[in-house]
Amino acid sequence: MMTVRLDKNKHDRHYFDCGVKPLNNYLRVMASQQSQKDNTRTFVLEDSSQPERVIGYYTLTMTPIDLGALPDKLQKKHQNASSGGLIARLAVDKRYAKQGYGEWLLIDALNRLLQASETVAFPVVIVDAKDGALGFYEKFGFTPFIDSTNKLFLTIADIRASISD
Repeated sequence: MMTVRLDKNKHDRHYFDCGVKPLNNYLRVMASQQSQKDNTRTFVLEDSSQPERVIGYYTLTMTPIDLGALPDKLQKKHQNASSGGLIARLAVDKRYAKQGYGEWLLIDALNRLLQASETVAFPVVIVDAKDGALGFYEKFGFTPFIDSTNKLFLTIADIRASISD
C-alpha cells in the first residue's frame, strides 16, 4: 500500500463516503483548492483494483502551538517552538471500514511528518479528535492538551522512538 497526493483529475472524490459530511465535503470541494494555495497537502490511499477510488485520506499542514497547554516538562523543553505539524483530517470510506486502513493512514501521516521535521524542525504533531476518534488516537500514544480533551499531541521524539523500535 502507498499513499499518493490527491489528484482531482484521477481520484473519484464524489464516490468517497466516510459517513461524516464535513470530511466528505472537504475531500470533494476543498482539498484540491487548499493544496493549490499551499495551505495543506492531502494524501489518498487508492484501491489497488480501482485506483480512482479513494479508500481513505489524510490532510497535513502546520499549526501554531499553545505552549501553555502542554505539560510543564514540554513547555520548558520547547519554549522557543511556535508551530507543530497538524493532521487536519483523516477519514476512511465506510466501504473499507474496520480493515486497518485508518491505522495505516495514521502511521503513514506520522512518517511523513517525521520526515518533514528533519528538514523544518517542529516538536509535536497535533490532531483534533472528532466524532468519537479520541480512543483511536490515544491508542497510538497521543495525549490530550491540558485545556482540551479533543485536541491531542504526540512529540516528534516519541514518533522517532516508536519507528526505530
